Amino acid sequence: MDWIRIAAGEFDMGWDAGHPGERPRHRVWVDAFRIARTPVTNAEFAEYLAATGVPPPRFWGRPGFSSPRQPVVGLSWDEAVAVAAWFGARLPTEAEWERAARGGLEAARYPWGEARPDGLFDRPPEVGGTPPNPWGLTDLSGVCHEWCADWFDPAYYAGSPRRNPAGPPSGARRVSRGGAWRHADPWSPVAHRSSLPPHLRYSDYGARLAREA
Repeated sequence: MDWIRIAAGEFDMGWDAGHPGERPRHRVWVDAFRIARTPVTNAEFAEYLAATGVPPPRFWGRPGFSSPRQPVVGLSWDEAVAVAAWFGARLPTEAEWERAARGGLEAARYPWGEARPDGLFDRPPEVGGTPPNPWGLTDLSGVCHEWCADWFDPAYYAGSPRRNPAGPPSGARRVSRGGAWRHADPWSPVAHRSSLPPHLRYSDYGARLAREA
């Protein structure tokens, strides 16, 4: 797994022109961490399956979902946490995800800039097929939702801690980030927030792993 080190620093999180849950834009400090260049792929997940013998996730091996270079999808939140732990990693916090995804382009609409790519997908695309951001991360929009560690609260930004926010202590839904191939328009702005009850498994839900710096 290819890890990129994200230096400690602050950035403007959120988007005042976005949905209510993406407001207000606010200044956040995040400590240094590492994050994977791409979401977990089928090839990487196959290593985990072979080592642990756990049942494969939903959609595993189906036509259109089985390329080794596609992101593994159909993961529940708990399954994403388990595979992260096996790799000696964890899920990123929502703030870590956005810090890494912005790549230093704090005012840009998308991780790579302002331009919306052409084209739509009818299945998860292979990783590396979308524009990279300035820090070399790919597949941050248009590929799959990526589970984050945080519980979801649409009003959380109004009282978010300034340093290393980690979401509310409890909730009914977990945060996910990144646009997804299954949407009519997969190209999600970098500040867009989404969420899902953690037990659900959808064909556009995967995971990108993080670890300590």
